Parts: sequence; structure tokens; C-alpha cells
Amino acid sequence: MEALRLPSAQFRVKSTEKGRLIFDKVRKKFVHLSPEEWVRQHVINWLQEYKRVPLSLINIEKQLIVAGTIKRYDIVVYNKDGSIDTIVECKAPSINISQEVFDQIARYNLITQANYLMITNGLSHYYCQMDYKNEKYSFIEDLPEYVL
Repeated sequence: MEALRLPSAQFRVKSTEKGRLIFDKVRKKFVHLSPEEWVRQHVINWLQEYKRVPLSLINIEKQLIVAGTIKRYDIVVYNKDGSIDTIVECKAPSINISQEVFDQIARYNLITQANYLMITNGLSHYYCQMDYKNEKYSFIEDLPEYVL
């Protein structure tokens, strides 16, 4: 798999008749190793090891309903009170981060009302902090370290 602009990590990977699989420590199972999954697993590692997010507060690929349509988010980080701290949208490294990707995460955030948004293809990363009181958002350099 392609080298990413995220800290390297050790992953459990195996080959099967169905293809290559990577162990997802959040879902506690092996999943198909696609380029997007490669990015997602690196982001999970980065959130846990570098941003100090407890693994128990990370959720992967759950569905939500946006304008009557079922969608799936990539990663959500919860606060200990159950509210959503951060939504992460992961794309394969070959996918450019476009306005369409920003629109996708913005639609998800209409439902989730996260404090932070992150969009990454493993090579480029964008972070936003939401300000609901003033109905705006700001691009920030990085996500803050998680605080319990």
C-alpha cells in the first residue's frame, strides 16, 4: 500500500482467497484492505496514539439518514457525554479533495453537529472547527489533542 502523510503504524494484515484484509481494532475484526481503508486505519491510529482519543469513543462506518437517504460516515469521535466531537471523512489517496467532498461532510454534519470536521485522503488533510453560535466554521492547522 501507498505511503501516507500520517504517522506509520504496525497493522495486522493477512491475505485470503477473498483478498487482503487488515485488522480494525475499533470494529475488532478483519476488513477488506482497500485504499480508503488503508487511510482510515492510519487515521484511527493517529487519533488514538497522537490525539489521545480513547478507542472506546471512536466509531466506524455507521449509517445516518441525511435528507431521507441512508449515508455512512467514515469515523466519528464521541465526547464522553455521547455528543459528537469530530467527524472524519476518508478518501483513497487517488481521490482529490474537492468541494464535493466538503459538501458531503457538511451534509453529514447537519445531522451530527460535530465540533470538528476532518477530511483526508492520507496525503492532504483539512480540519475545520465549527462555530454554531455565529453560524460559521474556521479552517484550523490541526485537530486539538482530545480532552476527557
